[in-house]
Amino acid sequence: MDDVKSPKRRSAQTRSRIVNAAQGLFVVRGYAGTTFQLVADAAEVSVQTVYFHYGTKSRLLKHVVDVASVGDDEPVPLLGRPWFEALRSARDPMEVVRGWVQQSGVILDRVAPILAVVRDAAAGDADMAAQWAANSEQRHTAHGQVVAILDRLDALRPGVTGDQATDITVGLLSPDLFLVMTRECGWTTAQWADWSADQLSHALLRC
Repeated sequence: MDDVKSPKRRSAQTRSRIVNAAQGLFVVRGYAGTTFQLVADAAEVSVQTVYFHYGTKSRLLKHVVDVASVGDDEPVPLLGRPWFEALRSARDPMEVVRGWVQQSGVILDRVAPILAVVRDAAAGDADMAAQWAANSEQRHTAHGQVVAILDRLDALRPGVTGDQATDITVGLLSPDLFLVMTRECGWTTAQWADWSADQLSHALLRC
């Protein structure tokens, strides 16, 4: 049977339509203002189909965040992607910093607006509070892996510990600061990346 017509392929296409529709609605209407019916209408599927695939709105939003974080629905974690393996193999600390910042910009373009939805909903929703905590932990882990690469290259500034370097990286590359610079200040993602790489290299790397 042609893969395009297989049940597995059709199911994946349906999930993709649901996720794309849900992301747009969550960003515009917020968590509380987005319903399964609205998602179903936007994705041109039945509301029962949305329930079948996701069950709850919190599970749907989690999947939206996951897809936005890596850029697709493939079962490959962010730190297992080929571009991150290339960073692990780099020998130039500046190449590591600029490569990580560049990829972070690509990711934040997709995920920062939807993470803002999670953050805003966390105060009044236990599921969203747990989601925000999990996403924060994932960001710390990812940035910590980059700092570990720099540490193996003996590239960290004297007196800067791995924990401190991770905290600095988390702060400078946070989705909140990204949105401030690109939305409130009107910077392009490329401008943000150039500035962030300069700031990060100054804060973390040996002179």
